[in-house]
Amino acid sequence: MGSENPETPQRENSFNSLLFNILVPVIMLTQGDRFIDQPAWVLAIALAFPVGYFVWDYNKRRKVNFISILGFVSVLLTGGVGLMQLPRFWFIVKETAIPAIIGLAVLGSLFTKYPLIRILVFSKEIFDVDHIQGALHERNSTEAMEKLLKTATALLSVSFFISAALNFILASYFIKTEPRIDQAQFNAEVGAMTFWSFIVIAAPSMLFLIGILFLVVKGIRKHAGLGLEESLAHHLREEHKPSEGN
Repeated sequence: MGSENPETPQRENSFNSLLFNILVPVIMLTQGDRFIDQPAWVLAIALAFPVGYFVWDYNKRRKVNFISILGFVSVLLTGGVGLMQLPRFWFIVKETAIPAIIGLAVLGSLFTKYPLIRILVFSKEIFDVDHIQGALHERNSTEAMEKLLKTATALLSVSFFISAALNFILASYFIKTEPRIDQAQFNAEVGAMTFWSFIVIAAPSMLFLIGILFLVVKGIRKHAGLGLEESLAHHLREEHKPSEGN
């Protein structure tokens, strides 16, 4: 059949995103003072990684990388607290506020035509949205699916609020030193907190996201009558298609 695959959108390399947006900036903020004795330069170099990655990734994929933006804001605020030697209280506020604000944005999107679930989960990078919408229209199930997506959006916001609460607990537990009293110790405590946040926060958040994905897939099966294979985005279908005999 003559219908060629639409140009497959390039997908982001998750390892590169984690490396340049989170790991390298955190290492730079916590260990940079061993090599550079100017805190402003340490912060500038740490910020350069998510900014550089954002520009490189945008030029490559022509898509706005929200993880880079979050990485930049987080590094800027973390470095700013240390650089300006603000009380540890403000670091704890920052750690709690970022996921809470994202959760509020996700929740607020429920009252718009485009819930953020469409960007974070029910997106064209994961699902064949046009095909699903057509099947929903044929079965007069569009409204039922919209209701399910709103439920999934609310659950997604809950996951960010849980992250905010866990961040508050971790930051309160690990960050004991005022930056103006001992900058090196403060940086070490930030590093320790960041390490544990991957275990205490990232794992539950991932499980929550997987649960939401299952909910959406189940809804697609129920309301659109499509199995997982049929509902996946074209490039994912190609990856999972068994290789045909040579």
